[in-house]
Amino acid sequence: MFAMPEDTKIVIENALTAPRRVKADGVDIEQQPLSDQLAAARYLDGKAAAAKRRSLGIRLIKLAPPGGD
Repeated sequence: MFAMPEDTKIVIENALTAPRRVKADGVDIEQQPLSDQLAAARYLDGKAAAAKRRSLGIRLIKLAPPGGD
């Protein structure tokens, strides 16, 4: 399962409780769809996690057979 950082959870909870469209004084504001917000949150969290890792996850080694001088 995907584990979200606490700040991402707060942003998503706020997005769920806020109205999707607001219209006041001739100004019309609409949020991005929640599916797009979740996709963006996963992308940013993955990017942050990848930045914390120092290795690429691939280790190259050279194998030499025993006695192969």
